Amino acid sequence: MDVINPATGEREDTIDAHSESDVEAAIERASAAFETWQDEPIRKREELLAAAGDVLRENKREYAETMTREMGKPISQAIAEVEKCAWVCDHYAEHGSAYLEANSHASPPGSDVKTVYDPLGPILAVMPWNFPFWQVFRFAAPHLTSGNVGLLKHASNVPGCAQAIEDVFRQAGYPDGVFQSLLIPSDLVDDIIEDERVKAATVTGSGPAGRAVASTAGDQLKKSVLELGGSDPFIVLDDADIDDAAETGAWARNQNGGQSCIAGKRFLVHTDVYDEFLERFVDEIESLTVGDPTDEETDIGPQAREDLMDDLHEQVEASVEAGADVLTGGEPMDREGAYYPPTVLTDIPEGCPADSEETFGPVAAVYELDDEAAIVAKANDTEFGLGASIWTTDRERGQRLAREVDAGCVYVNQLVKSDPRVPFGGVKESGYGRELAREGMLEFVNRKTVWVE
Repeated sequence: MDVINPATGEREDTIDAHSESDVEAAIERASAAFETWQDEPIRKREELLAAAGDVLRENKREYAETMTREMGKPISQAIAEVEKCAWVCDHYAEHGSAYLEANSHASPPGSDVKTVYDPLGPILAVMPWNFPFWQVFRFAAPHLTSGNVGLLKHASNVPGCAQAIEDVFRQAGYPDGVFQSLLIPSDLVDDIIEDERVKAATVTGSGPAGRAVASTAGDQLKKSVLELGGSDPFIVLDDADIDDAAETGAWARNQNGGQSCIAGKRFLVHTDVYDEFLERFVDEIESLTVGDPTDEETDIGPQAREDLMDDLHEQVEASVEAGADVLTGGEPMDREGAYYPPTVLTDIPEGCPADSEETFGPVAAVYELDDEAAIVAKANDTEFGLGASIWTTDRERGQRLAREVDAGCVYVNQLVKSDPRVPFGGVKESGYGRELAREGMLEFVNRKTVWVE
């Protein structure tokens, strides 16, 4: 697997992929490890997870630099990502026991009826490149702690991150086979899911990848969790704090180079504040620094791969050909590397790519809408349903509209984010199941009823 630095376009490294025999050996190690790991006291598993958090903090600069080199994340954001991974380790190290505590139920006198939560076994995680540490740890932290073991099939452009994550668990003292990275092409995923020793699968990524994994898992009657794409609405109502909404909106669209499922993508603005918001929003967009991702002052680095930048530009060109206007950006930058500038489109025609597809890069589509009802209708006029952000100074209004928006999570006067303390996931084409919090931890357990007379 070649490591291509997207900031330069040059090959940094070549890492040997695993063979089919390597995969077979890894699955066998995982299966053997599960037999003893599931019997480890929960407190022991929590202690090891806390140790993994310590390893992350101690080596955060090194891990961040690996992210920056492999997929172009600005170094300050990469460091923050490693710190967030340590946080999710802390969270489940503190709360894992409580999340897995048996539930008692009403029962006849003299009976004892409980639901207990037993791990399933080896779980395959198919993870993306855009948050190459965080996506993995939000899977691994809860599910290793619940007694499962993990097999990671990471994106092929971040093999160094995959190896580094495996090393985190090794340094923390996890037994051999409890967490393993498989450096393999996507065409081996079906075979792994079909293996009877592998009990479930989870995917964070594109719709096609999710459908493929869900289809294979379903055919095997195995549980799957999917966190897929998004075209999140960022709603600005007529009573919003415009300065706050514009500043946060610019960052919500452009952090991580806009390469985020939960980035604000469609900006739905009430007509009474449209002109004011648009002016402030474009000013904020144009103030962002695009440049060398190793520079601490850089806000936006390169896109993760040149082909992804080309795909994004094709979406912009098709939207402009359909009638959209470009207020800023709109062309690949004339410099070495896969750099695409922060871009704002207005007058978006219905059905064009900026309107109907996920734009996975720094491209914002801004709409002017007449009233609250039209805004909610446009928010829901998408195949996706991951997150949404609503901006209003009326908290009750925000809570009411949040219930009307079809999304897995809605943040009022905040950008959409994932947080270890609350469930995360989507509806419609954005997938199913939940990660994080207690709900996420219980996705890959056997909810076993135990009735004792």
